Amino acid sequence: MEGGKPPGRKIMVVAEPTRESAAALQYTLSHAILEQDELILMHIENSGAYPNVWKNTFSFLKRPGLVGAATSSVVSGVVEAPVQEVDFLEEMKRISELAQPKVRVQTERVQMEAKDKANALLVKSKVLGVDVVVVGQKRSISTAILGVRRPAGSLKGVDTADYLIENCKCTCVGVQKKGQSAGYLLNTKTHKNFWLLA
Repeated sequence: MEGGKPPGRKIMVVAEPTRESAAALQYTLSHAILEQDELILMHIENSGAYPNVWKNTFSFLKRPGLVGAATSSVVSGVVEAPVQEVDFLEEMKRISELAQPKVRVQTERVQMEAKDKANALLVKSKVLGVDVVVVGQKRSISTAILGVRRPAGSLKGVDTADYLIENCKCTCVGVQKKGQSAGYLLNTKTHKNFWLLA
């Protein structure tokens, strides 16, 4: 321990072009990461589902271009700035570097043929020596209250977040954002439906 600071941790955020993943990153940047930590943004791509260079078309990750650019269009007398597509993983990295400038941020893309995304994430977290995995979680009210019912040993119907929470050797946090200022609902192996007001 140099200068009284604890050694840095490796924190992996499962990066996808979804609101849940954006909430997981927001939670990580505001509550889970310290300046000596390293942030890994991990995206698992199914090579059959996406082209090699996949661009996100979600509106919250589109940046307006420069006003007056040569490619701007005029629609009924109003000049609109061109909208450029942004690679969501690079945009998440940029946002992370702006929010936590002292934190080292890296991105990882893994191409895979099979549909076993959760297992691929487990393997990568082990290989990279990750200390904390943060994953966005989408759950219905009935699932949150009653839990997931499935036959013993069956993985059918288990989402990636639940699988990671139950099987990760390191700490795994499932994050759900509850409204703009309502905070987060967190799930770990030992704490279910923990409400963090933010």
